[in-house]
Amino acid sequence: MATIAPSPATSSTLAPTPPMTRVHRLSFGFGAIANGVKNAAFSTYLLLFYNQVLGVPAAIVSGAIALTLLVDAFADPFIGRWSDMTRSQIGRRHPFIFGSALPTSAFFVLSWFPPDGLSDMQMGFWIFALASLTRMSISAFEIPTSAMAAELTDNYSERTGLFGLRYFFGYLGTFGFAAFSLAVFFVATPEISRGQLNPEGYVKFAWLGGALILIAILVCGFGTLSRVPNLRQRDEPGEGATPASHFKEMWEAFRNRGFLAIFGFGVFKYTAIGLYAATTVYFSTYVFKLGADELALLTFDSLIAAIIAAPLAPRFSRWLGKRNTSMFMAIIGITLGISPLFLTFIGVFFKPGDPLLLPTLFVIGAVYGAMIAISLINTSSMLADVVEDHAVRTGQHTAGVFFAASSFMQQCSAGFGIMMAGIVLELSDFPTKAEVSQITPAMEQSLIIHYIPFSLGLWVIGALFLLFYPITENTHRENVERLKAREAQAREQSIRDGAFGSPAR
Repeated sequence: MATIAPSPATSSTLAPTPPMTRVHRLSFGFGAIANGVKNAAFSTYLLLFYNQVLGVPAAIVSGAIALTLLVDAFADPFIGRWSDMTRSQIGRRHPFIFGSALPTSAFFVLSWFPPDGLSDMQMGFWIFALASLTRMSISAFEIPTSAMAAELTDNYSERTGLFGLRYFFGYLGTFGFAAFSLAVFFVATPEISRGQLNPEGYVKFAWLGGALILIAILVCGFGTLSRVPNLRQRDEPGEGATPASHFKEMWEAFRNRGFLAIFGFGVFKYTAIGLYAATTVYFSTYVFKLGADELALLTFDSLIAAIIAAPLAPRFSRWLGKRNTSMFMAIIGITLGISPLFLTFIGVFFKPGDPLLLPTLFVIGAVYGAMIAISLINTSSMLADVVEDHAVRTGQHTAGVFFAASSFMQQCSAGFGIMMAGIVLELSDFPTKAEVSQITPAMEQSLIIHYIPFSLGLWVIGALFLLFYPITENTHRENVERLKAREAQAREQSIRDGAFGSPAR
């Protein structure tokens, strides 16, 4: 007789969830490498490649990337809702994980190979089309995977640790990929003194990035597949996947005070992160006069930051609470992070070529990056806690909707950040296809003074939104207990209905 695989647990008949294995945790975290690679390439190098290597005006490049938020506005909520509604033999998250692997890697690679002979405006349309397709396909992986995190465990601190793993691998993807590319692919030549401006390097850069994305997604999917029977899946689709029910659930999500606080913080922080990612290579190349090999070494500070942040994030959440940790680490971290630029502006920082410049930037970057990572990890864990809070209030466990809204917020805010980077470059009158020797001290000062107020202001304003976040550890525990009581009551009712109701079919 054939063996029938156990069906995924439902919200009404959820059995006690067994502990996750190390394979589950590591596979879940490893998947973040895919988004990390995409973020490294699109947030930092896409603008540099099209602006400084191919000569497309910064306003066109940054504007094209920012316009992809229109696609995200439609696609991300739809993907999250669709994921919540899906029922299959492999659950409601894994069909999206496996289905996104090949398209994401293919669209990513194509983004770096524009057809010859395009005008600047045509280049803008090409960037928009390929960036939209790449971001839409990575959303089909990232949103269901992030939503799955809220179902893997309901433990307050364990969730923070799980997201810590995810951020570690995400940082590994972002900065490990960037460091390797800078050290191996972006090689200086007699004609091109800065390897990150060498067009030949971007060919291997694109192919390696696509391969890493494909591998990371498949590892995440296959490594967590055995966990499917313990994940939530709806028995009934409720009102159905209609536009009315979709907007109703989105409206309910935005009525949640905790989610609104996280969303407000996220809009500002991810705009700031997008701004930083798109401009940091400009500061490293044109202000601090670093070569590709030095940039590769400097990139490792973010890997050190991730190693520091992953174990510390759960500890700080226990000591200070998730909300306070997210706020304090964000504000203190960004103040430290912009200090080299501020000190350079007032003329008291190490000059280019000083032997202490690179080590100092490395240490500051590691500490600053760790603080920002701790803030991000705790905020993501807070969003998972909102899922139970919303379920207590509405009876609907719609993790996909919340993480879809969060994904849309992250991607469109990052797009705003890149657009803001283009604005900063334009306001600074920074030239295109510029050689390092052509950049004057006045240009450096203009770039710095336009960047610092934007970056600091975005982080501080965003952190203030978290003052409205209401969920504490005690609140979360109460929410989990209420949900368990409801599920126990539902199981008892199901047993009574089976014993005294209609014949079993």
